[in-house]
Amino acid sequence: MIVFINGSIHAGKSTIAKLLSEKLPRCANIEIDELRNFISSTPLEESIPLNLQNTISLIKNFVAQDFNVVVPYPLSQKNYEYVSEQLNGIDTEIFFITLAPNIEKALTDSDNRTLDDWERERIKHHYKKGIPSPNFGTIIDSTDDTPAETLKKVLSVIEK
Repeated sequence: MIVFINGSIHAGKSTIAKLLSEKLPRCANIEIDELRNFISSTPLEESIPLNLQNTISLIKNFVAQDFNVVVPYPLSQKNYEYVSEQLNGIDTEIFFITLAPNIEKALTDSDNRTLDDWERERIKHHYKKGIPSPNFGTIIDSTDDTPAETLKKVLSVIEK
C-alpha cells in the first residue's frame, strides 16, 4: 500500500505519516523534504520535480520489496497527476489523503513548532493554490483533531 499524506505546511503531515508508519507493517516513511536536503542550494521550485522523481524511484523500490510506503508532501494537481502517471500499473493500493485544518489553525504556532515568516507565507500560498482542497483523494478536516484522532480517520480510509 502507498499512502500520500497531502496538505499545507503545518497541517500535520509528518506527524500523521510517522504515526501511520508505526501502525502499518513493514513500512517506509519517505520524507521528501529530506531528499531536498541533498540539493538544498537548488531553488525550491526547481527542486520539486527532481524530488518527486527520486520519490517515485524510492516508492517503486520499497514496493518491490513488499514494503508499505507513506509519503507526506503537499501535492498540487500537477504533481498529483505526475505521481499518478508514474505509479500507474504498480501492483498495490494507492491512497491520497489530504489533511485540511482551517487556515487559522495552520498559521498558529504549536507547542512543537514556531512558524517563521517564510512558512507563514508558504501556508498562505498553499491555501490560495488549493492544496488543502484538491480534486483528488480523501480530504480530512483535522482542525479540531488531536493527532490520534486524525490518525484514526486516516486508518478508516485505508482499511476499508
